[in-house]
Amino acid sequence: MKYKAIFFDWDGTAVLSRTAPTEVVRECMIPLLREGKKLIIVSGTTYENIAEGKLHELLPKDCLNNLYLGLGRGAYNYGFKDGQPVILQENMPNLEELMKIHRASYRLHEELLVKYDICTDIVFNRPNYCKVDLMAAHVRGGKLFLQQEEIDQVKEILTEGGLTGGLLEVLALSEKLGEEEGIKLKATTDAKYVEVGISTKSDNVNYFMDHVLTDFGISAEDCCFWGDEYCYLTEGVPGSDAYMITDMTREGDFFDVSKENRTLPAEVKWLGGGIETFHEFLRKA
Repeated sequence: MKYKAIFFDWDGTAVLSRTAPTEVVRECMIPLLREGKKLIIVSGTTYENIAEGKLHELLPKDCLNNLYLGLGRGAYNYGFKDGQPVILQENMPNLEELMKIHRASYRLHEELLVKYDICTDIVFNRPNYCKVDLMAAHVRGGKLFLQQEEIDQVKEILTEGGLTGGLLEVLALSEKLGEEEGIKLKATTDAKYVEVGISTKSDNVNYFMDHVLTDFGISAEDCCFWGDEYCYLTEGVPGSDAYMITDMTREGDFFDVSKENRTLPAEVKWLGGGIETFHEFLRKA
């Protein structure tokens, strides 16, 4: 099928890591962008971490009109104007709301420590969410994407602490604490981190479906969605890329390139092969 719009994750799908070279994926992207296909990068990171913030300098200017980015776990949606990135829409809390997010995240840290003897770290400086590190002693290095051993390690940590509900219980607790602080939170996880905030990748893809692609007559059936973190970490807890599956996008095609064939949402087809599989698709798209 010749898709009119291609959504894809960055780390682990398009490139091996944030510091890895981007030449191959850029060479695959350029012909599609010049052909008029819409390419939409959907990532939890910020623009500064996509090709070191220089993606617009590394692609021909005539390609940028068909390139978009949904970043920051739903916080920012970008297009380009006159060769420069511009924010088309942002989902940011005011200071009062941000403090509620911070308090809920600290209360999660406190409850895990006091009740279950699980020590966590918190990253507070994200735009509209906090990252609660469930495995503070474990350092990912350049491999920022989900690793199978992390799922096993965090299960062991939670079980030893007495959290019988595992990651699902931690997510539910995060959202409950948000309610108590007076804010509706959406908690997600990649095993190592619990991300507690007001948006997810769902908000990114829904924005582009509703406010960009409709202007070009592109519907969900014309789109595909690529990632490497669709799999269920445990029952009821999908990976971050699964949040690209929404009511607006469900009629599209979803592909997983992770190395291992694990349990996936029903909508997703596993292809495996890592970034090479995605690059090969781009060459033929």
